[in-house]
This record gives sequence, C-alpha cells and structure tokens, in this order.
Amino acid sequence: MTVLLVLLCVALITIIVVQVGKVTELASKIRGEEEMQEAANRRHGFYLMAFMILFLVATVVSTLYYKNYFLGYGPHKSASAHGGTLDYLFDVTLFFTGIVFVITQILLFYYGYRYKAQRGTKASFISHDNKLEIVWTVIPAVVMAFLVISGLDAWNEVMADVGEDEEYIEIEATGYQFAWGLRYPGADGELGRKDFRLIKPGSNDLGIDWNDERSLDDFLPNEIVLPVNKKVRVRITARDVLHNFYLPHFRLKMDAVPGIPTYFVFTPTKTTEEYRQELSQYEEYQVPADPTDPESPMLWEDFNYELACAELCGRGHWSMQKIVRIVSEEEYEAWKATQTPHYEQLIKGTDDDPYKEDTVEETTEEVEESTSEAEAPASEEETEEAH
Repeated sequence: MTVLLVLLCVALITIIVVQVGKVTELASKIRGEEEMQEAANRRHGFYLMAFMILFLVATVVSTLYYKNYFLGYGPHKSASAHGGTLDYLFDVTLFFTGIVFVITQILLFYYGYRYKAQRGTKASFISHDNKLEIVWTVIPAVVMAFLVISGLDAWNEVMADVGEDEEYIEIEATGYQFAWGLRYPGADGELGRKDFRLIKPGSNDLGIDWNDERSLDDFLPNEIVLPVNKKVRVRITARDVLHNFYLPHFRLKMDAVPGIPTYFVFTPTKTTEEYRQELSQYEEYQVPADPTDPESPMLWEDFNYELACAELCGRGHWSMQKIVRIVSEEEYEAWKATQTPHYEQLIKGTDDDPYKEDTVEETTEEVEESTSEAEAPASEEETEEAH
C-alpha cells in the first residue's frame, strides 16, 4: 500500500513537472509573440503616417492639376447670372469642410501611430471633459448656422419666380424615358395647356391640348436655343418616372416629377461662342477633341452647353442629352423664325385636329377662289394686251 502511494506521488510529481515545463514554454512563446506584435504595431503605425502624408499630398496635387476642369474654377465660371452666388456658397462650404477634413485625417492616422499597443502602457479613462465638449459643440454650431443662413439667402435669391411685369421667355422641358421633349411658345409668347390623358405617341408625345388656341403656334425643337442676357423661365415636368433637368454650366438643377410641375428661372450671361473663347485660353483645351484623330477640332472648338438628366431613370439614362445654344438676340429671332408650329406640322387637318371642319371649309373656299379667278373672263386691258 505504501509502495502504491509512493508510485502515485512520483507519477503526480512527474505530471506536475511536465505541466510546469509546458507552461514555461508557452509563456516564453507568448513573450515572443508580444514582441512580434509590438514590432508589427510599430511598422503599421509608420505605414499609417506614410499613407496620410502621401494621401494629403496627392489630394492637393491632383486638385491643382485638374482645377481647370472643375465647375467654378479656371475657365468654368458660371454662365448664368445666379451661378456666382452658388459658386461662392460652395467655396465657403469647401473652406470649412476642407479644414475639418485635413484636421480629422491627420488626427485619425496620427492616433493610430501615437497610441499603438505597447507593453507597460495603459489607456487613460476620461469620462468627460466639459471644456472639450463645449468647444466641439459650439464651433460646429456657429459654422453650421452661418452656412444654413447663407444657404437660405442664396435659395431665396435663386429660386425666386418671375414678377408679373417682368419680361421673360418661358419654355417647357418634359422628361421621359429616355429623352427630353422641348416646347417653345409661338408669336403669342404663351405656352398652351397640356394634359397627360391627351398623350398620343408619334403625334402628341407631350399631351398638348389643341383646343387651347395658345397651343396652335407652339413649336417643338430638338435643341435649346436661348438669347443671351434674357431671363428664361423653364417649366419642368416628367411623363413617366423621376428625372432631373440639369444644366451644369448654368448651375441649374431641378427635379422633373410626374404630376408635379416645377420651374427654374435663370439668365444666361455668356454665349456659346464666348465660352469657347474663354476655354481657348487654357492649354488643357488646346488638344484634339478626338484623341484618336489629330485632325479633329480642338477641344475648345468642340464645346457645347448641354442639358442632361441627373437622376438615374433607367437603362437609357445616359442618352438623355440635348445641345444648348446661347446666341445673340438677333440670332435667336432668326432661329425662331425658321421653326414651324407642331400643329401645322402634324395635327392640322388630321383626325386629332379639333378645327378640322373649319380647316376643310377654308381649304374649299381657297380652291373655289382660285378656280373662279382662273375661269374669270379677261378684262378689256388684258384683251387689248393679248391683241
């Protein structure tokens, strides 16, 4: 019995010694892993600082390099009367958010470097700091109040509708998948009514009400042509889904909502040719418009204002573009004189013409008059001349 107890004690001691050895070996491995982890932390901290420097430098360099392509900078100053107000607001917002961006990025990466895990260090616990909390609450609140008030002031200026006695041109743009339908008033200067229930693909895509006499001289061009320095009110609608009427160079952007007409008022201040001449002063635009064809026009010569849809409206969204031409008053009037009312082109005398009977009667009378004139006996003077 005593021998058995001795053997059990020896076995137990052996097991204990073996386990202690394993624990010691494991502890030494752990100490080695901690050292490796510390080395990795130091290395990653260095990488973070290097990335921060490269990132901020690349941000500044790329901004300076591409500045003449940005709206609001270089040659791309606003081409509308109200655009300068929006550009100023964007610049002010960029100034404050730029400061915040740089500071937060520096702190983000520096903290990763400075406060990396190390042996013998312990994180400080700070439940709150009244002074710090006041600073980071008051300063953003003041800046936000300034930006909001400036934004409201700009909004009220930019979104003001035309006055009753103001002279302006009103046009209409209707978005649908995937094009823009444009409508101009004729000699009466007024757009006629329209109703979505009157839409008839092919002949009346916009649902124009031909019973409204103001509609009879409206014409539907394929491009937007406007006179410079003339106030324009754009009536904006949509036929199917949500679209967005976007003229980037004029700082004009407004949703086109089915069933809810919206509008935007602006005054173009630069003709297309004037804008091209400004672009020609920058070397970035002294290159072929088509990189694969050295004989193609220069990039500045190929420039055109454009209307685009800024709302993802379906698979053909990319194709919703129209050329916008800003011309002199004389050129505008000459262009307008070449346009034919849509009623005269496709509606007059058809089954969709509410004045069809009147049109037939007028045509009959004209034919009868022509026939009468042809059959009328020659006058004495004409007889004498014949002899």
